[in-house]
Amino acid sequence: MILEALAFIVLGAVAVFTALASLLVRELVHTILWVATFFVALAGLYFLLSAPFLGVLQLGVYAGAVTILLLFGVMVTRKRIFAREAATGIGPAPLALALLVTVVLATAAAAVPAATTQVHGYAVALLSAALFNDYGAWLLLLGLVMLPALAGAIYLVREGRD
Repeated sequence: MILEALAFIVLGAVAVFTALASLLVRELVHTILWVATFFVALAGLYFLLSAPFLGVLQLGVYAGAVTILLLFGVMVTRKRIFAREAATGIGPAPLALALLVTVVLATAAAAVPAATTQVHGYAVALLSAALFNDYGAWLLLLGLVMLPALAGAIYLVREGRD
């Protein structure tokens, strides 16, 4: 029990740190990598909360597909993705506003009495069968079609090609 609580605290801290880092870094590709790390930490939190199906979906859809989609979009639209012209990040005013909103929400959450509800698990096999019974092969085919598209985008944006 103590190990689960420690893992939850560590994964929560990693998620908060990576979310903030994704907002504060200046390079666009680094932002995408921090967001991918955030997605993986969030999947770990789902696994700790006994929601393995959501954890797997988080890894597959967000940490995998969304991250690849973001990198694909950057590679197609920008020639120099590591250049300073692709800089991102936020200034001090939005950061101060986010800190103020966080303090207000934390104060409001502390004022609300804690609810004690019983959490029940769900049958992962039934849920996955309901979602992917007839469409699993099509999802696999979609993934296989996206892979050459990514390779083509890498070929198109590389420098020095004739």
